[in-house]
Amino acid sequence: MARLKIDLGFSLKRLDLVVKGLIDTRYLGGYSSVFKGTGLEFADYRKYYPGSDDSHLIDWKASKRVNELVVKEFVEERNLDVIFLVDVSSQMLTGSSKKLKAEYIAEFVSSFSRSVLAVGDSVGLVMFSDKIVKNIPADSGMKQFYSLTKNLTNVSNYGGYSNIDNAISFIFKSRGEGALVILVSDFIYGIKSDRNLKLASKKFDFISVIIRDPIDMDLPKGFGEVVVEDPYSGSTLLIDPNKVDREYIKDVRIHIGQIEKMIKKSGSDYLFLETNKPFIKDIIKFFKRREAQLR
Repeated sequence: MARLKIDLGFSLKRLDLVVKGLIDTRYLGGYSSVFKGTGLEFADYRKYYPGSDDSHLIDWKASKRVNELVVKEFVEERNLDVIFLVDVSSQMLTGSSKKLKAEYIAEFVSSFSRSVLAVGDSVGLVMFSDKIVKNIPADSGMKQFYSLTKNLTNVSNYGGYSNIDNAISFIFKSRGEGALVILVSDFIYGIKSDRNLKLASKKFDFISVIIRDPIDMDLPKGFGEVVVEDPYSGSTLLIDPNKVDREYIKDVRIHIGQIEKMIKKSGSDYLFLETNKPFIKDIIKFFKRREAQLR
């Protein structure tokens, strides 16, 4: 059985520290402030105590009704379920840097999963192309980690066209409220309709991770004419990057801008990663930005 090559060592150590640090930061008397769907349930209001309570926790509408400052109290209802929705279509097996997109994604998802499992939460995995390839329900423990990593590195799970709309529709219909859903794809074929994304963003804490290879962003230069191949049809085309590069970059920027606009309009969030750059720093920045937004 052919397997992708991934290196989790450094990523695991760094990401473990990052996620543990963020989740140890208590917010609303309960869980992490990084994600909104954290298994917290509203219990009651209580009086606000200056010096003891963070002023950001004041519920101003409720305070106005009772004519005194009050804060919401939350109870931890259950641990957080994190579901990775991973694109495993044919274009994931392409790449111009040291790692194929599939290898980079496998490292990202495996590292993130390991860190989430380490703090007691559950992780699930849905692999999709133009159909649902694998559906591994959320669970905890190292056995789950090995199951996810095994499936992510199994080349036979990859192939076919990408249909993000179908994947979003599947997760919306098959999952209950409150999960953190992380959609991972290069989004090259985009999202055809924003309706499912809007619905999913209301039901879940929904994050899109856009992963691109350098050649997805800019054509290689200094090689003269090159042959490019469609990963689906196998058809080839001879091009001169020096002649079409400017138009290519323009089209890529427009396309990414359209995707980002659709994601923002849906009320969800996104993270942009490139396979020739380590993802740790970008994840840290993303977490800190999310934390700041929720304060």
